[in-house]
Amino acid sequence: MKKEMTLARRGFLLLGAALTACAQAPVPRTADAAWPALPALRLAPALLGSQRFALSQRLTVFRLDAPAADPQTVDVQLQAEAEGLLLAGFAIGQRVLLMRWDGQELQVQRHPRLPAEVDTDRMLRDLCLVFWPAAALAGALPPPWRLQDDERQGRALWCGERLALRIQQQGQLSGDSRVELINHAEGYRLLIESRPQEGS
Repeated sequence: MKKEMTLARRGFLLLGAALTACAQAPVPRTADAAWPALPALRLAPALLGSQRFALSQRLTVFRLDAPAADPQTVDVQLQAEAEGLLLAGFAIGQRVLLMRWDGQELQVQRHPRLPAEVDTDRMLRDLCLVFWPAAALAGALPPPWRLQDDERQGRALWCGERLALRIQQQGQLSGDSRVELINHAEGYRLLIESRPQEGS
């Protein structure tokens, strides 16, 4: 029993570390290189139009300031369509995070052991940056932020003339795909490996 509790605790910590790495506030570098906070993005699922995603995903997070550090990995289930978004995170066979977004309200259910640093608003922002149409994203960005979307080079989020974040995709987002999100402003690289959910 004690061993099982230890494994469960490690599982929660692993999930928390992985989700926190892509959800925590920016870490200032130096005074002249500090980034402003990335824009909060809560785009309505209705903007997805006819697009529908029902994916099993593996998220792997790497720290940009510690390239030799072990990456953190977590598995999630994602469903997104015009009616709403649903994301569930799992650790040791238990659901520890559930996010529902309908365009009006973000509902979150968290396991008590999930670290408080896991910021679901920033997680929703990253989901919008990856899955929502470029035109919808561009229209939601305040100055001096701007989005560049290129079929070969992927998406890039700029703050003035500084590259804050880049997203590159291999495969179709609604099927087997590999997405790399490099967030220079907040200091992490996120690898999203997806496959369609069974029966979807």
